[in-house]
Amino acid sequence: MVVSSESGSLSGRAALVTGAAGAIGRAIGAALAAAGARVVLADRSVEVNEFASGSGAVGTVVFDVTDEASIVAGVQDASALVGGIDILVNSHGMLTESSLVDMSLEQWSETMAVDLTSVFLLCRAVLPGMLERRFGRIINVASQLAIKGGVGMSHYAAAKAGVIALTKSLALEVAPHGVLVNAVAPGPIETALLDQISDDWKSAKRAELPLGRFGTPDEVAPTVVLLASEPGGNLYVGQTLGPNSGDVMP
Repeated sequence: MVVSSESGSLSGRAALVTGAAGAIGRAIGAALAAAGARVVLADRSVEVNEFASGSGAVGTVVFDVTDEASIVAGVQDASALVGGIDILVNSHGMLTESSLVDMSLEQWSETMAVDLTSVFLLCRAVLPGMLERRFGRIINVASQLAIKGGVGMSHYAAAKAGVIALTKSLALEVAPHGVLVNAVAPGPIETALLDQISDDWKSAKRAELPLGRFGTPDEVAPTVVLLASEPGGNLYVGQTLGPNSGDVMP
């Protein structure tokens, strides 16, 4: 893995990265560690433990992002490892494909729980410490589909649009107290998440992209490092940055 970062730009900071058993979460965790942060990797799968040794992370925690008590306990465990969370990166998520007319309420609700409600719960869990220290960076991984929508993706797009709206609203609340909240909205990225999507959808999407290809996790991680860093991220408040192969041009 090639990590591009400003060496030492996050020295002294502690970060919690969710979804760290996934490719994007792993890349973000490694990039933050390379920039000097003390990183805790989190996931609902114990597989996250397999990636910690080579990532530069100082530890791992396992919790379920759909369970409020599990999140609270996980954040407490992570804080105990590093002495408080300065940077939260919500990079977990799920993706399925279905037309709205065929979608069950269960599929809709599960997507909302994993991709949106969990972000609210995690932000709420870390904020007291950040507000007390008058410093914090929260970076929520959304999607370009939150901006443009997608056929067969109404549930996913709606959840990620909610993440962007939550990001903006929370940024307004806490920026005066030293906590900066922003979002990253990648385009399609070559990860296992896309394995659940049809080849027809992926072929059509590639053809739409000005770059003609999907991105890689290592091409997303530097944007997160920028938003987490000082002075690089100091003026970003409620913004959504889009490493998306040209799929969306705001």
